[in-house]
Amino acid sequence: MAWREFLSGVKDELPILVGVIPFGMIYGILALGAGLTTIEAQAMSAVVFAGSAQFMVVQLAGVGAPALVMILTGLVINLRHALYSASVAPYLRHLSPLWKALLAYLLTDEAYAVTITHYNKGGEYRLKHWYFLGAGLALWSSWQISSMAGIFMGTRVPPEWSLDFTLALTFIALVIPALEDRASVLAAIAAGVAAVLAFGLPFKLGLMIAALIGILTGLWGEER
Repeated sequence: MAWREFLSGVKDELPILVGVIPFGMIYGILALGAGLTTIEAQAMSAVVFAGSAQFMVVQLAGVGAPALVMILTGLVINLRHALYSASVAPYLRHLSPLWKALLAYLLTDEAYAVTITHYNKGGEYRLKHWYFLGAGLALWSSWQISSMAGIFMGTRVPPEWSLDFTLALTFIALVIPALEDRASVLAAIAAGVAAVLAFGLPFKLGLMIAALIGILTGLWGEER
């Protein structure tokens, strides 16, 4: 049933929120530090709804970068979402344009991770978009609330807490159980090495390069 799929998506997303909430709080703090008003900072979380892009844009805003530069930077950082959308598109073909638009808005790293795992389990997928909706809305709600908390807390959170590292730990915990064969292990290793080597590239291009290398390595591993 639709409501069961929805609640299942919410439930599976909850463990990831442990890392997302501190990340959202840090964004709120940085946004105020970059000179954004409370309304502007919260509006960016609602409209853009992309953590990495928001972090980079507020840093650019803090140094007075032109609006065009900020828009292009956000576009480059979010190019990986094109890979996500291509991955889930075959399962969403039966949906209406309105459904597709809503799920596209909710498509993030964390929502994609649990949703594609759910789809890959097989079975009837006609109602699994409700799972996607539940996971996406759970993440969206937590991101808005944690951003708001960071905005109102201001600079009261000590930097030595290193709250931003919790998100990386969450993704590590999410990825490791999914490494079930040699191809997936090779893809993870290749992507990890590429991400480290390309870390210094501008506009977070290392993320896109690491994703592409991981995909190509995984495909090569399956061919072998």
